[in-house]
Amino acid sequence: MSFRRGVVRQSKFRHVFAQAWKTEHCLDDVRVTRVTWEAPLCAPNPKFIAVIVEAGGGGAFLVLPLNKSGRVDQNTPTVCGHAAPVLDVQWCPHDDNVIASASEDCSVKVWQIPDEGLKAPMTEAVVTLEGHSKRVGILAWHPTALNILLTAGCDNLVCVWDVGTGELVYQLSDAHPDLIYSVCWNREGSVVCTTCKDKALRVIDPRRGTVLKVKEKAHDGTRPMRAVFLSDGKILTTGFSRMSERQMALWDTNDLTEPMAVQEMDTSNGVLLPFYDPDTSMVYLCGKGDCTIRYFEVTDESPYVHFISLYSSKEPQRGAGFLCKRGVDVNKCEIARFYKLHERKVEPISMTVPRKSDLFQGDLYPDTAGSEPSLLAEDWIAGQDAPPILISLSGGYVAPASKQRDTLRGRPKLLPQSDDSGPAATATPVVKETEVETPAPARVVQETEAVPDRAKEEDQLNEILTEVKALKAVVQAQGQRIDMLERQLARIEDGDV
Repeated sequence: MSFRRGVVRQSKFRHVFAQAWKTEHCLDDVRVTRVTWEAPLCAPNPKFIAVIVEAGGGGAFLVLPLNKSGRVDQNTPTVCGHAAPVLDVQWCPHDDNVIASASEDCSVKVWQIPDEGLKAPMTEAVVTLEGHSKRVGILAWHPTALNILLTAGCDNLVCVWDVGTGELVYQLSDAHPDLIYSVCWNREGSVVCTTCKDKALRVIDPRRGTVLKVKEKAHDGTRPMRAVFLSDGKILTTGFSRMSERQMALWDTNDLTEPMAVQEMDTSNGVLLPFYDPDTSMVYLCGKGDCTIRYFEVTDESPYVHFISLYSSKEPQRGAGFLCKRGVDVNKCEIARFYKLHERKVEPISMTVPRKSDLFQGDLYPDTAGSEPSLLAEDWIAGQDAPPILISLSGGYVAPASKQRDTLRGRPKLLPQSDDSGPAATATPVVKETEVETPAPARVVQETEAVPDRAKEEDQLNEILTEVKALKAVVQAQGQRIDMLERQLARIEDGDV
């Protein structure tokens, strides 16, 4: 009988730990919109979080400080300048105070949010973009060029705007024969990939107005598809099979004849919204109506897309917002954060990689895209492309205060040792007679303070030892279970069963 142990793939993201925040840190009493549009319905950035909410007689969305928690008063001012429900909101990647909104009223509006947040309802937009004849449901800011915004509507049009001037600079009217489901820029912002109701995946150059690549029937199912560009130029899509099974596929843009990898999930009806982190090459899949968030790592090694784990909860999500890397807490090794929408609540969920060290974890946080644009709008319109300007996240790291206090508290305990014997005791500094008596009572105070410190340290040590014993027992039990399963597998492969 042979025992076969598979080779474990090495990755620092194999143990990503997902955890919802405590109730007191959530946003309560938020009346999340009931529109059936397949969009995240929420957009966070390092300063604010925007949530599309129910509004009578028009469309509105909340804008709250990111650190806001607790109950949201019903009289909280909203951004409410649309005449019909809002379908999508997106923050500008180059200005954390600028947000765009798309609505069923066929318009797109751009708003300037004050640093202190909203003190009164905001009805006047900085810019109103009107060029669609039907409702607008997709927004996509250019990743590197300032003030370039792409919009897509139910009129099958893709429009590219210069928000700074309010001009429509490009319009693609014949690229899509049916409803557009998603649009995503590549990392440099030179091309976009789109998915459409005709089941086709397209790669388009919006400046030339040409379709560069087309994959017919990227997914065979009739339910909506989604597509995102990866940092290396590949495309990841989510969709449905002919048997209505949810799928994820990876495509090489140089050859779209067959996918590099396909993974089938389950038979749920919820559309899978993919969120991609270019810094870690991880993809998170949030299904509308699901109670789970799946996450994968994309590598250059077959099978290319590696399932890591899933976060599961009791309540389904109405939508989810994905925070950009500039907003995560590097002190807690947080590599991603979601804002899950419930019916009347917004719940943050953190993805962390546990580390023992308190130092800045540079391998978890490579340089990421900053807020400074690489190009001006006129440069991109003239044909220039540029990668994003990267920044380091190490500036957001703060050494733990508790460790600093322990270190400082421990140092004075060493001082009395120099008063007893040795060369230091023979030294006779020149001091006033009244100052000679002060060291003795000071030493007594330090010795009495050291007793509770030692007791506290012993309690902490005992707790740690108890946890270690419990973890050893779990590891041992899992090891026995793995050995048993491997023996069963070997018997099956040898034909004994």
